[in-house]
Amino acid sequence: MGTTESRSADTVESRCADTVESRSADTVESRCAGITESRHKDTTEFKALVRREGARLYRDLPWRNTHDPYLVLCSEVMLQQTQVKRVLNYWDKWIATFPTVDALAAASTADVLAIWQGLGYNRRALALKKAAEECSQRFSGKIPDNYQELLALPGVGPTTAAGVCIFAFEQVHAYLETNVRTVFIHHFFKDCDKVRDTEIIPLLRQCCDADDPRGWYYTLLDFGSHLKQIMPNPSRRSSHYAKQSTFEGSARQKRAFLLRELLSNSESSTEDMLVAINRFELQAGRDPITLEDVENILHTLANDGFIVSAKEGLWSIAQ
Repeated sequence: MGTTESRSADTVESRCADTVESRSADTVESRCAGITESRHKDTTEFKALVRREGARLYRDLPWRNTHDPYLVLCSEVMLQQTQVKRVLNYWDKWIATFPTVDALAAASTADVLAIWQGLGYNRRALALKKAAEECSQRFSGKIPDNYQELLALPGVGPTTAAGVCIFAFEQVHAYLETNVRTVFIHHFFKDCDKVRDTEIIPLLRQCCDADDPRGWYYTLLDFGSHLKQIMPNPSRRSSHYAKQSTFEGSARQKRAFLLRELLSNSESSTEDMLVAINRFELQAGRDPITLEDVENILHTLANDGFIVSAKEGLWSIAQ
């Protein structure tokens, strides 16, 4: 938890479990087979190194000073695909506005999205609210301490579920996100490319400190963050690495712009939003988009649960 880089571990971990490995993976496995045994034997030295470096590099982040599972869940979701320094700018306001599961569950979609603006990937905000609603209804406002029950919540994947179990309840689980992956690839797979998560996870389980899983993963996260600052990112040698797409000029940026427009107005027509977004596009030096483009974006936002058609031709934020 708490990484300076973006997170895509939930998607990767769930995807790789059902993916048939390509032939190139067999080549990598063959090329690296000679050092497989030594990887597993080298864990004592590795664990001492991680503990030493983790203590030296420890980051005192606000979500680390609690065992409250709701706060841990919020931090895990906010940190997905988002830098730590950006989350820090939003943390206090988010927690002050939605201090409990029930507070977030009872909040309006507009209020949740308004606080979230600037964090990016707005679907996370909706999913977190839906998870809070489910916990409020099914678990009396509590976050479950069971991995499978957490995994069943909206927007919670394997890594987020493991993070809550580890950081809130101090349970032992495999928690594989980008900084953790970085450390293992750097230490155990120095000469390998296209390293699969299925190769890392056995080592991850073998090295985990059963007496202090929370502290162990904090050291991994901080050491991994440091490694990315002083060398070419080792996680790029993961077979699951994917470069984040450019936001500027993207469809994501256009969706975010129209969502902000609707948050600023109680309701707007498709035509008014076309004028607003084309003013924005022209100021950015890009070609204007068509009415059909705007309609398609609005229908996508509606399908995702962000907005509704209040009246004929008018749109507003969903309740």
